[in-house]
Parts: sequence; structure tokens; C-alpha cells
Amino acid sequence: MNDRAQQLLHIRPEIPNAKILPNMSADERFQNETLRPIIKLQNDLLLASFQNYIIKGKNRFYEFTLEKRLNYVTNAIQKDVKYRNALKGMIIGQFTVAEYEVYIQNSSALNKRMMNMVIKRIQDQLQYFEREVLI
Repeated sequence: MNDRAQQLLHIRPEIPNAKILPNMSADERFQNETLRPIIKLQNDLLLASFQNYIIKGKNRFYEFTLEKRLNYVTNAIQKDVKYRNALKGMIIGQFTVAEYEVYIQNSSALNKRMMNMVIKRIQDQLQYFEREVLI
């Protein structure tokens, strides 16, 4: 394993509840071994990216109810191809070469898993995007 791969693997957080079981599918294994740690590592960048997306959307996000905000996150990531590709780049850029070789074997299904995880992570942290109330 080369230096870059070792360093990438070293900085990833451990996720104890991301179990690796012998009978799981290759996609699920990749999700738990690779995607979950990378997405957790990139959390701050993902949040900053979505904050920028809100601003570029003229802050309409702040006019929405909670349910519409959750849908806004989903729609932004599923329907805005440029934004979705930027998010994928933030994650794929953290792959080792070996992980990338696994990824390209089934990139379509893994992209779907990846984006669903990012949607869930951003939705679970919506409070991050609340404007501070000035008193």
C-alpha cells in the first residue's frame, strides 16, 4: 500500500456500528468500510457546501417549513446534477486507488447509496443551517 492510501485510511474515523459481516453484499461492505467513514470525515465540508447551496438559492430555504426543508435537501441532491457531482467529488477524492477500482465496478448503485447517505446526514443536521436570532 502506498503512502497516500495509508494516510487516507489513517485519518478516517472509526464507525463502530458499521458492521462488516461475512454474508453482506459487496455494495453494503463498500458502504460500511469506505463510504460511511469518508462521509463522516467530510461532514463539515458537506455542511459548508450545502450552506453555500442555500445562499446561492437566494436563501429560500429559510422560508420553508421543516417538511419542505427536508424535501429541499433531497431535491437539491437528487435533481441538481452539478451539485450532486460536486458532492460525489468530495467523497470520491478520498478513495484509495484500490477503493476506486472497486467503486468503478458498480458506480451507479454505489452513487445512489452515497447520495442517500449524504441526504440523510444533512437532513439529520438541519439545525446547523438555522439563522442565529439577534436579540
